[in-house]
Amino acid sequence: MKLSNGFDISASALTAQRLRMDVISSNIANAETTRGSFVDGQFQPYKRKMVVLEPMKNGSFDSMLRSEMGEAGKGVKATRIVEDQSPEKLVYNPSHPDADASGYVRMPNVDVMKEMVDMISASRAYEANVTALNATKAMFVKALEIGK
Repeated sequence: MKLSNGFDISASALTAQRLRMDVISSNIANAETTRGSFVDGQFQPYKRKMVVLEPMKNGSFDSMLRSEMGEAGKGVKATRIVEDQSPEKLVYNPSHPDADASGYVRMPNVDVMKEMVDMISASRAYEANVTALNATKAMFVKALEIGK
């Protein structure tokens, strides 16, 4: 096991959580955007985006278990950003420039309360990884002091 594994794992998690926070911020900023994209000659509302995270491992469970016995994981990586396929919200607002003939506006599928909960979760995970990084650093310092 490498001594820097703790740093590598925490660094990958910090990067992943930072990306999550950026995507969540984008979702909150576009919660009222009715013209998010232009498809087939029509404007479509913004679609909520989500980050997909996966562990940095390859192979079957058995091969991972045999090769990694006694060793910590390798971290996490953001593999892709996907659009949420939940339906858009319909809001009655006949004075809105994007209202249809019956007065309804197609709004993004972004729930600001859910995004705030996700933002708190991502920031707490970020803070936990900073704490783990500092603990790893403290262990290195103590190990160096033993050698004096």
